[in-house]
Formats: sequence, C-alpha cells, structure tokens
Amino acid sequence: MRNEILHGYLIHHRKYRERSHIVHLFTQEHGRVDGILRQSPPPQYQPITLQASGKSELKNFSKLEILNQPIFFYGDAFFSGFYLNEIILRLCPLEEMMPETFQQYHMTLQHLQKLAEHTQADLFLRQILRLFEHALLEELGFPLDYEHDSNQQMIIPAQRYQFQLSEGFTPVSHTSSATLLGQQILSMASYEKGRDFSPEQLQLLSKLYRQMITSLLGDRPLKSRQLWVQNAQSKSLSR
Repeated sequence: MRNEILHGYLIHHRKYRERSHIVHLFTQEHGRVDGILRQSPPPQYQPITLQASGKSELKNFSKLEILNQPIFFYGDAFFSGFYLNEIILRLCPLEEMMPETFQQYHMTLQHLQKLAEHTQADLFLRQILRLFEHALLEELGFPLDYEHDSNQQMIIPAQRYQFQLSEGFTPVSHTSSATLLGQQILSMASYEKGRDFSPEQLQLLSKLYRQMITSLLGDRPLKSRQLWVQNAQSKSLSR
C-alpha cells in the first residue's frame, strides 16, 4: 500500500514503544489490516478513515479521522461487541477483502446500539449475531449444503445427523444433544440471503455455528464468550 485511504473500524490495539500502538483494523477495502499508529488509537465501534503505507504485514498508519460521535455499549451489547471483534481478529485472514462480513459487521453495530429498545432483546440479539456469523463463515469458505449429507445423499427429515466441519452432516443411529434432526437441517435449505432466520433456523444455527467456530479457533477459546458466561452466572446468583 502507498498512501491508501482505508475506511473501517478498530478491532484491537496494544501499546508499542512509548507513543505508538499496534492496531488491528477491519476495513472495507482490504478486510483485516494491521499496522503501527503513532498516536492514541480511536475508540472501538466507531467508523474511521486513515492513511496506510508499507509493503510488510505491519503498515504505517497516519491521518486518522473519527467519523461519528462516541458509541458506548452496555450489558449484552458490550459482550456482543467484544465477541464480534475477537472473532474477526482470530478468524479473518490478513488483507483479504471480505465485503459481506464488513457490511454485516457495520449493520450489527448499528443494531447493538438499539438493543435495549427491543421488547424481545434476547431474540433480536441471537438473530443479528447469527446473521453476522453466517456472512463470516461463508466468506471464510465454509458454506454448508443443507440438502445433502456427507455421502451426497438427500437429507431425510426423520434421520439423525452429526455434523463435522470437514465432512458435513453424517447420518447416525443414536440420539444425543450433539445430533441434529434432518428436519432441522432442511429448514435452512429454503433460506433466502438477507432475510431474518426463523425460530427453527435460529435453534439449528446456534448449535451449528458455535461448533464450526470452535473448530476453527482450535485450542484457544474465546475470552468474550468466557466473560459473557461469567456475567450471566453472576446475574443469576444475584437474583
């Protein structure tokens, strides 16, 4: 890059020497981009523009401009924002344009600002997080075939299946919390991009996407998920 203007968001930063920071950005032009910023980093969740230069993986950033007023998340919105940023940092490759994921990230942040206004906030939150994960996993190269099993046979509504990231849906004879009913899987076959998920689809994707993301992350669990669980446990104990 040579004096290229980038539009995006700060995902993470850490101190570098006395007055600089290593910052990780999620940008419209190049997906995730890392670099050195020789000033205080911008707030998270706010759109920014800056100038990037350099041929190495670590760019030089300058001319930072923050485009909106400060955004503050509380409660579930805070943990959700933390989750989005952590998963982008952990899973998105460097300097690979991801337009669908970027657009969904932008929309999800807007939705999180209004989370407290919803009468069914929990359902709305699950909806927007699954939509983000859907875009992310597809652009990472993991679109799923919801009509055929691992043997390229049609999914049978009454059959039980076990999902593995490398194989897809494998028919099994046992029933457990780890298995999925064919009818559930087929509910996604008719999904139209851009629409909200049905309750049945949300139930399927909550289990499926969590398993996929856990497999992609490897041995290092998400800190955001651990903190979210701890917060939920603390709230239940205080009641």
